[in-house]
Amino acid sequence: MSDHGEQSELMAGLTGLLSDTGHRLAARVYYADTDFSGVVYHARYLEFLERGRSDFLRLAGVHHTELADGKHGERIAWVVRRMEIDFVSPARIDDVLIVDTRVEEISGARITMAQTLTRNGELLVRARVEAAIIGENGRPRRFPKDWMPAFLPNS
Repeated sequence: MSDHGEQSELMAGLTGLLSDTGHRLAARVYYADTDFSGVVYHARYLEFLERGRSDFLRLAGVHHTELADGKHGERIAWVVRRMEIDFVSPARIDDVLIVDTRVEEISGARITMAQTLTRNGELLVRARVEAAIIGENGRPRRFPKDWMPAFLPNS
């Protein structure tokens, strides 16, 4: 296999996969993710969820570096406005988690995403995340229209 083909294959595993319903990412639980008992520390679940959202955006064509470079007329950034999270069952060291992310709603400058973390089909964490885009002045900014098909492919 060529270096380019091998790198593409590795990147596909690293960033997960887009589907008609959203994004799916596999992530392993490492020692650093756990507390003294070998169970994932509650704050680390937020990091797994963030990876899922970030890779979803990346594969949908929304790159953080382009946002910071002002490609959309000004420098813009994502912010999490609200998060609801239900811890259903614990993950443990060496578990392979599946992070599923899908868009529930987009309105103006806000997007609501539903996320789950599962292990072998067992629900571990359920989250609902409301994020927004802000401009350099810290005020909300509307989503660029060209993003809509990437976030809502069936609309």
